[in-house]
Amino acid sequence: QESGRMRGFQLWINLPATEKMTSPEYQEYSPASIPLVETDTMCVKIICGDYMSQQGLISDPITQVQYLDVKLNANQDFSHFIDSRFSSFIYLFEGGADYSGSDFSEHSMLVLGEGEGIELTSGSSGCRFILVAGLPIGEPIVQYGPFVMNTKEEIEQAIHDYRSGTLVSNKAAFHSDV
Repeated sequence: QESGRMRGFQLWINLPATEKMTSPEYQEYSPASIPLVETDTMCVKIICGDYMSQQGLISDPITQVQYLDVKLNANQDFSHFIDSRFSSFIYLFEGGADYSGSDFSEHSMLVLGEGEGIELTSGSSGCRFILVAGLPIGEPIVQYGPFVMNTKEEIEQAIHDYRSGTLVSNKAAFHSDV
């Protein structure tokens, strides 16, 4: 970044215990390669999952993550079906919106209930948010720094392995169009 505003979100996808120690992967795509759904009232970037019959570049068959970057013009409605099995949230990072009769302001997170789709209306200055949804794993979570495991003992082992240089036995497979 040489000038202007730069912002980014880094989301890590937790995996079931049986998949935690699989070989890592890294995917990097240019902005131009990300599928878009654009109208005169909105723009939806499809990072993972699908939206209006368009498929994102990234897929995770284990958690079936859906990750959309949505920008709405002023006073526009947005609705999207979310599979009832999924856990989901919205993070609003620009503008404001109305969700179920309640104001939703910039830098707010809304955790959606089970089986909820999303219906919201952007505020007078429009809005921009990320929508993330995926299958819940249903396992205990123990987190320390960047490590997410299922037990305290697994965290301690991961820290030990990291410090000894044995946490990752294979380098990340690298996929890029950049």
